[in-house]
Amino acid sequence: MREFLQQLINGLSLGSIFALIALGYTMVYGVLRFINFAHGDVFMVGAFAGYYLAPLVGKFFTWPSLPGGLLVLLISMLICAILGIVIEKLAYRPLRQRPKLTVLITAIGVSLFLEYAGQKFFGANPQKFPELIPNREMQFFGELVITTNQILVLGVTILLLTALRFIVMKTRMGLAMRALSFNAEAASLMGVDIDGVISFTFGLGSALAAAGGILYALNYPSIDPLMGILPGLKAFVAAVLGGIGNLPGAALGGVLLGTLETLVSGYISSTYRDAIAFTVLILILLFKPSGLLGKAEIEKV
Repeated sequence: MREFLQQLINGLSLGSIFALIALGYTMVYGVLRFINFAHGDVFMVGAFAGYYLAPLVGKFFTWPSLPGGLLVLLISMLICAILGIVIEKLAYRPLRQRPKLTVLITAIGVSLFLEYAGQKFFGANPQKFPELIPNREMQFFGELVITTNQILVLGVTILLLTALRFIVMKTRMGLAMRALSFNAEAASLMGVDIDGVISFTFGLGSALAAAGGILYALNYPSIDPLMGILPGLKAFVAAVLGGIGNLPGAALGGVLLGTLETLVSGYISSTYRDAIAFTVLILILLFKPSGLLGKAEIEKV
């Protein structure tokens, strides 16, 4: 039981990071009905933003420092929010009326651009991410170990999910996002600023990806320009698992996938750690294509 609880804690920590990235996928899909495959690379940019910000912020704080780490997190989220808005304006907005396949190919091109630009400017070799907050191990019930990094991941994720729900459900911008998701043409006729809402959606999703990048780098402190590929794909699987376009579904899918991956790695073999995500994708597409919390949609031919 102790080992199971330990694996469960590790899985919840990893799943929380998947949930943050998956929310970006599902928000963009909910508004524009396409998958932004460059989202995983925004996650990578967020991690490197934290890497380069740490020495600058360190002039005012002594590392490791919780206030300094939170400041790095917030600035990285702002940087990636701006990056997401720029990507949407330059790469996706001109293609909004084009076939979805054109936009999908463009998203793959943006993803490759960010990866190779990262290798050019950040270097291709892995970099050690600095220790932003004091990472201590705390024991519970004898041998159950929880690190302060894991507590930070869970706490920040819950805080960001709560803030996201408030924005979507309680603000005028959130109302506009929901209207655009339901019927873009009707929302436009009612005076909704379509371009502004879409840019806000990209910025918000990219900020969450940056938070996921910082939290991931704190727990797995080796970063490189290709680090976003696998977590990005797994987060996409998490979004499909929960129900693409459904915000609670994306969060649930991320937590379930992270927990399942950790349990498989701990009890069966770490060899199957990465394969389990794509096995889940195949199963969910076969038996419940709309996801756990998603609703089946009727498409007119």
